[in-house]
Order: sequence, then C-alpha cells, then structure tokens
Amino acid sequence: MVGIVDVAKKAKVSTATVSRVLTKPETVRETTTEKVLKAIEALNYQPNILARQLRRLETKTILVVVPDITNPFFSNVLRGIEVVAVAKGYQVLLGDTGNDVEREKGYLNILQQKKADGMVLLTARMDAAAVEEVARSFPVVLACEYIEGSRIPTVSIDNISGARKATEYLIDLGHERIGCITGPLDIVLSRDRLKGFYQAMARKNLIVDPVLVQEGDFSFDSGFNLMMKFFALGHVPTAIFAASDDMAMGVIKAIKSNGLKVPEDISVLGFDNLKFSSIFEPSLTTISQPAFEIGENAMELLMKLINKEEVKREQIILADQLVVRESVRTI
Repeated sequence: MVGIVDVAKKAKVSTATVSRVLTKPETVRETTTEKVLKAIEALNYQPNILARQLRRLETKTILVVVPDITNPFFSNVLRGIEVVAVAKGYQVLLGDTGNDVEREKGYLNILQQKKADGMVLLTARMDAAAVEEVARSFPVVLACEYIEGSRIPTVSIDNISGARKATEYLIDLGHERIGCITGPLDIVLSRDRLKGFYQAMARKNLIVDPVLVQEGDFSFDSGFNLMMKFFALGHVPTAIFAASDDMAMGVIKAIKSNGLKVPEDISVLGFDNLKFSSIFEPSLTTISQPAFEIGENAMELLMKLINKEEVKREQIILADQLVVRESVRTI
C-alpha cells in the first residue's frame, strides 16, 4: 500500500512537506506543491483522511436533527444546509426524531461523543436546559424553531407577524368568522402562529369563537379531520387559516368532500409555501418561508461556531411573504 513516505521519496521532499501540501498548501512553494501533487497522482496515493481528522479531533461531519422527515418543508431547509456544508468540506448526517422528544435527546449524545463537529436543530421540543448545556460545550444552531430566552444562535422567520399578516388578509377581504387550525401547541412556532391569529382578530375588533380554534399536527390528515369536525359541529367559518400547507390541503379536501367549493364557499389560507401548493387544485394562498435561505444561514452560523469565529447576530430573522393564489376570495 502506498504511503506518505513513498510520495516523499518520489517527490524528493520530506514527509512533513507532503503533509503540509495536503493540509496547508498555502505554506508551501508552488513549485514544491506541484512536484508533490504529481507524485501523488503517479502513485495513486490515497491520504488517510480518518487518521488526520482524529489527530485534529474533527470529523468533518455535522448533524442535522429534523422533527419529521415526511414533512416536505424540511427538504428545502436541508438543501440549504447541505449546499453550504459541501462547499466547506463537510458531510451532513441526518437524524429524524419522528416528533419523539426522547429520540431528540438521544441525538445530543452524538455531539457529546464527538462523532460530529456541530449540530443544527430544526426542532426544539426537548428540555431547554439540556440543549443549553450541550450548546455551552459544542457548536449548536437552532433553525425554524427557537428556545425562548436562549442565546443559542437561531435562524427563523417571525411566525407571529406571518400569521397576523395571513389573518389580516382574510379580514380585509371581508371574512369575520375565521377558523384557525394550529400546529402542535407544545411547539413554540405553533404558539406564535396562533398568537398572530389572535392579534389580527383583536386589532379588527373581531370575536374568536373558541370552537373554531383547533389543534392539529401539521399533517394533511389533521387538516382534513378538523375541518370535518367543524362541519359536524355545525360551526362552519367563511375562511380557514391553517398553520401549514399540508393541513390547508387537508382542509380543502374536507370542504370538497362535503360538496362545497374553495374559495366560492369557504376560503383557505396556508403557511410554508410548499412546492405542491402552487399546483394543488385550487392553488393555495399561503405565507412563504424562505426555507433554503434558513438552511444556508443556519449552516453559515454553525461554521462560525466550529471555527470559533465571532457571531455578531445571535438571532437571524428572515422575511416571509404572502403569496396570493386561488384559494381565497372576497366575500
């Protein structure tokens, strides 16, 4: 097996020079670097990357923890993370918690065992103290969700503002009896979106019927089932604000199954702007999150922590946008 000694002999340099060419080429003269690279190519030398990483106590791997890999929103966040990671020479290890807090905690052990150089958490359901403790010793960034009062670097949108914007749009089109299907209320972004809904209704002096506020789980099925519940209770609103596009599509399916039309009979507004929302029938009016940019910014922040660089902004808030399509109309 060809080793670094063989390369050094062929290039007529020391093994230390070969090592510098592989790790810090900027410290070696160009002519010397060229000789070493030619020797490596001629001998088909494969550097022992693992051994080098162990010596430096680095893995060139980052861990991304996702609450639910079946949720299509996270695919674009992951793409943004991976684009930056690959450009920086890192590979991405994905952990799916399946919305299980205990599994979420288990992924913290990967950092503590130094099997990854840093972690991006796309979920923050576990005990805040446990995350804070790990973040004091290892690079950790939160994306999409955040921990209230924490100084862990975070990238997200303003979910309160986004939900308020969505609800006010419905109100400005004449809707007063508006239903709200939230995400799981043990998640801070779900609580924020519900808060934005209440703020908009209060600003317009509209009364919220408690029956018309129901807790979903961001899934198509929960949107469908909760809209069917509105029909069963006889409390049918003129518009629904659903806290995710998946739930909004489920709502539309339920409305159609009851012989009604969207938006002619009931308007529906979602949140996330999934790719499928533009080709759904009818196409979905929604709040667009810059998912790819959230991933990019989160990975850039993580790289600063890994490289022990100063992080000037601990919380990055990206802009959301109301995307108007066919599922909402004026009454």
